[in-house]
Amino acid sequence: MSISASLVKQLRDMTGAGMMDCKTALTEANGDIDAAVDWLRKKGIAKADKKSGRTAAEGLVGVASDDNGAVVVEVNSETDFVARNEAFQDLVRNVASSALGTDGSVDAVAAADYPGGSKSNADTIKDAIATIGENMNLRRSARLDGTVATYVHNAVSDGLGKLGVLVAVETDGDKDAARAIARQIAMHVAATNPMALDVADLDQAAVDRERAIFADQARASGKPDNIIEKMVEGRLRKFYEEVCLMKQAFVINPDLTVEKALAEAEKEIGAPAKVTGYVRFALGEGVEKEESDFAAEVAAAAKG
Repeated sequence: MSISASLVKQLRDMTGAGMMDCKTALTEANGDIDAAVDWLRKKGIAKADKKSGRTAAEGLVGVASDDNGAVVVEVNSETDFVARNEAFQDLVRNVASSALGTDGSVDAVAAADYPGGSKSNADTIKDAIATIGENMNLRRSARLDGTVATYVHNAVSDGLGKLGVLVAVETDGDKDAARAIARQIAMHVAATNPMALDVADLDQAAVDRERAIFADQARASGKPDNIIEKMVEGRLRKFYEEVCLMKQAFVINPDLTVEKALAEAEKEIGAPAKVTGYVRFALGEGVEKEESDFAAEVAAAAKG
């Protein structure tokens, strides 16, 4: 039977097991989530205690690169205290390093051999959970191929921090010069968090939503339809300049757009250059953190 991604996520949230393990468990259990939990517990992948159910929204983002491309991974822990642990930092650094030999997908990175060991990255993380005593997981990963620059904002160690960016540039020119401007663009991406690379890459639903809002605002002015149309198009152009990477004012030189800064860098590169993609991972973004009421917990413990 077909196992939906949402069902896999639900089981992962319940047990803290890896995506591949959850998918296998659901397949073995014919989609029955309770039976899948039991299957994981029997295999020793999910524990009977609550450790694997705790929210892991701290941790580190790690990057690694070679001549063929670069990868970024996010490995979560429950507390920032663990993220500052040297053993955890080595874990994330090694997972990122091993990811270079994969296509960058979470499943592939999880299944890859952990450097210097006989186990996969996923199994090594499970062992670390037992050793450190906190829930941890490989939350996401990505890869860009070709000439790619990496940037980690406020790095806690080489290639490790809470915000990591990859930027790929395609060119037949000097690769070192291309990586230099790509790194500057990566710093820009870290600062501005663009919505898309260019206008063509924007989610059409987001564009339609903005257009509708701008149209309502313009109509309130009482202007005729032909003027309203021009007002809407003008505001959309401004919107594109704010959210599309190549149209944004370059943070390193706001007198230029990113597109124009890249064009100027072509003099050093010695050939035309094009940004073909970017990835930005900010630690814990999108994770719903559990908010605990410490006073209530103490009161409940006293009653117990």
